[in-house]
Amino acid sequence: MAELLNLLTDIEGLSVGHATDLRLGSGATVIVFDEPTVASGTVLGGAPGGRDTALLDPAMTVGTVDAFVLSGGSAFGLDAAGGVQAGLREIGRGLQVGTTRVPIVPQAILMDLLNGGDKDWGLHSPYRDIGYDAFKAAGKGVFDLGTVGAGTGATTATVKGGLGSASAISSTGHRIAALVAVNALGSATVGDGPHFWAAPFEQNGEFGGLGLPQTITPADTTMQLKGVNVTATTIGVVVTDATLTKAEAHRLSIMAHGGFARALLPAHLPFDGDTVFAASTGARPLGDIVNFLELCHLATIVMARAIARGVYEATALRVEGAQPAWRDRFPGMTLS
Repeated sequence: MAELLNLLTDIEGLSVGHATDLRLGSGATVIVFDEPTVASGTVLGGAPGGRDTALLDPAMTVGTVDAFVLSGGSAFGLDAAGGVQAGLREIGRGLQVGTTRVPIVPQAILMDLLNGGDKDWGLHSPYRDIGYDAFKAAGKGVFDLGTVGAGTGATTATVKGGLGSASAISSTGHRIAALVAVNALGSATVGDGPHFWAAPFEQNGEFGGLGLPQTITPADTTMQLKGVNVTATTIGVVVTDATLTKAEAHRLSIMAHGGFARALLPAHLPFDGDTVFAASTGARPLGDIVNFLELCHLATIVMARAIARGVYEATALRVEGAQPAWRDRFPGMTLS
């Protein structure tokens, strides 16, 4: 197997593509599977937005998906999945229904309409084209993090949000990885300082190598919000090469939400729409139940790491009133 890139593309059998519009202050990220893939998902935030998410329930009939979409744009961004469906249809992908094919493309959206970007797009939103462009850009190997794709317009309570990813290998050689657009109502950093709540799980200085502060005070754990009556939402994907059932993928998505709780304070608020999709490419037999328990454990950790990386790698939008990035507020605060 190829050496780990610490990205979702460490899982063979999928591609990742971004479309980024810096003037709009928004974008989309698509995860395209090489073939129909067992998938599920869970929503724990109080203000979600999604498309074809109900079919991910283990009780529902459709068992596989062709792609996932993460997008900005709030409800307008739901058009992005249509663009991805168009791209899949062009190449003959989709669930066979009689004489036609219907690409199965669940989507989650985040709220980035108030970040200073130019949202005066006229009659029709641009997100269908953004989704199509992200699909056409999908590829294997290295992809960008930070202010790209679905993370373009993302913000948090303290610094600019962004798109992050992380991966791991279990003790039995199974691979698991997460990709997330961090647009939390709360904060990924401790108090007013540079340290990340996810610091205990960091590997190889992937988000600065600062660790936790020597002490954490009551002031550090006081709730910080980027606003009230403002919907936010962190949306992500966790994928493994282990062979899972749809019910097991559902449980994996729940465990990945544990990464939200370890990397964001607070997470899953009434105005967050926190959503995680999970998928299994089925390249490696799972083995016994202990192997699945370890994957659940790792789902929590890779998601927490991906969230911190998304914030760490972000750069500020070049618009009036844009939220400063972590690197703007804490220049030089890394071990490298």
